[in-house]
Amino acid sequence: MKVINKVAVAALCISAFQASANDCELTIESNDMMQFSEKTLSVPSKCEEVKLTLVHTGKLPAAAMGHNWVLTEKKNVKAVASDGMRAGVKNSYVKPNDPRVFAFTKVIGGGESTSITFSTKNMSKDLEYNFFCSFPGHFAIMKGSFKIV
Repeated sequence: MKVINKVAVAALCISAFQASANDCELTIESNDMMQFSEKTLSVPSKCEEVKLTLVHTGKLPAAAMGHNWVLTEKKNVKAVASDGMRAGVKNSYVKPNDPRVFAFTKVIGGGESTSITFSTKNMSKDLEYNFFCSFPGHFAIMKGSFKIV
């Protein structure tokens, strides 16, 4: 009986650790209708790094309906998107080395996916963050909030 209890406790500890690690991994989908699958994403404050996977569930190529995922403070969305358009496709529509951008993925087309891992070290629970697609013309529709809870 004691061996079974120890095995059960060990199994619970392992599954708790796995759930904890998964709290720092996010997946979001985009489609040919210029929509993200989520309007809000959040991670616990214990996550020092976050892994985000963007999946494009559409069929159109990146040149026609490409999407990326960009994270910045809410107050900077419009300016970052504007600067991104000038940065062009070769920079995934994100100004190189933009200090206002906490993370971004490359632009992908239908049927593709991409992942990034980023630090939350310089982020705060007290600030408002937004994610958006910086492909030209998309940021006004394809956006959501990102929270550290």
